[in-house]
Amino acid sequence: MQERVEMNGLSVAGGLYAFVRDEALPGTGIREEDFWAGAARLIEEFYPQVRELLAVRDRLQEQIDEFHRSAGAGGVDPEAYEAFLRSIGYLEDEPGDFTITTDRVDAEVATVSGPQLVVPLLNARFAANAANARWGSLYDALYGTDVIDEAEGRERTGAYNPVRGAAVVARGRQFLDEHTPLASGSHTDVTAYHIADGTLVAETPSGPVGLAEPDLFAGYRGSPAEPEAVLLVHHGLHVEIQIDRSHPIGSGDAAGVKDIVLESAVTTIMDLEDSVAAVDAEDKVLGYRNWLQLMQGTLTAEIEKGGRTHTRRLNPDRLYTAPDGSELTLQGRSLLLVRQVGHLMTSDAILDVAGNPVPEEILDALLTGLGSVHDLRGPHAGRNSRTGSVYIVKPKMHGPREVAVACSLLAGAESVLGLDPLTLKIGIMDEERRTSANLKACIWEAGDRVVFINTGFLDRTGDEIHTSMLAGPMVRKADMRSTSWIKAYEDANVDIGLECGFRGRAQIGKGMWAAPDNLAEMLAQKIAHPLAGANCAWVPSPTAATLHAIHYHRVDVDAQQAELGQARRSTLRQLLTIPVGDPSAWDAEARRNELDNNIQSTLGYVVRWVNAGIGCSKVPDIHGTALMEDRATCRISSQHVSNWLLHGVITQDQMEDSLRRMAAVVDGQNASDPDYLPMSPAFDTEAFLAARELVLEGARQPSGYTEPILHRRREAQKHSDDLARSAS
Repeated sequence: MQERVEMNGLSVAGGLYAFVRDEALPGTGIREEDFWAGAARLIEEFYPQVRELLAVRDRLQEQIDEFHRSAGAGGVDPEAYEAFLRSIGYLEDEPGDFTITTDRVDAEVATVSGPQLVVPLLNARFAANAANARWGSLYDALYGTDVIDEAEGRERTGAYNPVRGAAVVARGRQFLDEHTPLASGSHTDVTAYHIADGTLVAETPSGPVGLAEPDLFAGYRGSPAEPEAVLLVHHGLHVEIQIDRSHPIGSGDAAGVKDIVLESAVTTIMDLEDSVAAVDAEDKVLGYRNWLQLMQGTLTAEIEKGGRTHTRRLNPDRLYTAPDGSELTLQGRSLLLVRQVGHLMTSDAILDVAGNPVPEEILDALLTGLGSVHDLRGPHAGRNSRTGSVYIVKPKMHGPREVAVACSLLAGAESVLGLDPLTLKIGIMDEERRTSANLKACIWEAGDRVVFINTGFLDRTGDEIHTSMLAGPMVRKADMRSTSWIKAYEDANVDIGLECGFRGRAQIGKGMWAAPDNLAEMLAQKIAHPLAGANCAWVPSPTAATLHAIHYHRVDVDAQQAELGQARRSTLRQLLTIPVGDPSAWDAEARRNELDNNIQSTLGYVVRWVNAGIGCSKVPDIHGTALMEDRATCRISSQHVSNWLLHGVITQDQMEDSLRRMAAVVDGQNASDPDYLPMSPAFDTEAFLAARELVLEGARQPSGYTEPILHRRREAQKHSDDLARSAS
């Protein structure tokens, strides 16, 4: 049991107290006694408000459940359903026209469109890699992925394959010709680049030629006659042509080009929520420390590769000479946002005056805010935000009142930390049904600090299933993307954001590409996100970010938003259409396949979460395809099984049989891990029991969330591991 420290009536876990005292407070100008006095005031003020929000959720769900019970077999009349939702306060009046007024917003959020990484903050290596993913090698991204096929000698062999390399170089020149073309000819023909009178000149067999659009030249590094790098800019994103005739690649290139580097992950969400398994003070301090060090620019991680270990550090800024001869500095790292937890969970890292674990979101607001102070004042200031803002992504809020309380909490944290009002910006994750149905009112509540809205298929579908759990059996999971509500949801998020003035002021985001090894498919499909008017979209890796950046060169998102922002393309009635399916259309094999798919997905994720504390990783699906999974995957899969079980589409015996069979499958998929704890044949591990509980008790979980069960089981597993270590 970790020792605790009493501060202003609060009981603080010793590790958290020491972190605040010894690491986070020094350099901020905040006195220890003032910090803890402020924390006590904040907890006293907001704990009752959070409890009330959760009580409203429960009350509304009970009323919706009773509505569906009363509707019977005849189904839901759309008009009556909408009227009912208004009568209970689930649907609120929409505000009139307004424009958000958020100020002090960095360009990466306000005006630059590009990929957005999401990484677990507890993993320092992932965090450092993501922060450094602002710039990525196009050559490496093409060579190392399936974007370049392996036909006709282009195999990815252990040694360098010059045939594959030539295909990579050709694709790189194609990229330059498409987005930064020469006035005549092709970048393929260039034998040298140099700078003359502040303009880029490309030497070709036909003579010197400039860019078709000279203003795309942004700068260079090295000497004008023989630059080491040529900097271009297109659609707000930079492209660096790196030149080195002594390099193994550059020596075989007519122009000496060794690489083309793209500005890639313009922003990154450092995640303390769905992609981490943080269940106690020890876990939370690890995340807070990584955030603090990111803000200070001091985060490092030890990387082992090829039997050698080196230290990964955060990249410095990039220096160039601008066309007019002045010095040009570009940010070397991704602009970092932090995703905090939602309103539901509490943490015993701090106990209030009555001995109750306090809302975890209050800890997140205070401790990530305290870390961010180092980016706002003192010797490390400006390493992240150039405008003096802190970017907080807030998940799992249900409706306008919950957004309002979240904003008030941030204002309270600003007061405790001595920050200017509206320093702590908020991103609203549009991933719960009541938020989607009241999105404009949600934005109104945060109109002076909102910087982000997005859509997330998995959590949003999980809430869709849970809210309408009693309405009937839901369509198969794969069919959910073609239902009317999902298109209405995706369109409305963009349309309402534009209607509220997000263009040029804030981000409108789209969800994750979940298959990190299938990047040729991503390159073919994910262009749909900027075409939809989203100025950022989530990617699972730095390599994926570099490839997704190509889409923002192909699509002028600002122009796309200008064209889209005329009228809404969907209706509230479409959004509220419940995706109930027809069980008579599903034979026994279809039901078994759907069940096995969902159970395997749940087990595959849960076993890593509970046993190893891994909240996000590449988890093989039932066919062995690696998918980047976080807790949202677990939510939709377990809720779907709960729904079918409730409506008799499957039986409990079938569910139990699937659990046992799929546990063996998941065990086999993890057999190469020497630390893996198998679930079969005993089927009594904390991980197996957690997955079973998630599907059996899913209909009774608050909003269908997985956290209460996963946290309890993970805590039990950590305790068991501690006992085993002590015994050994």
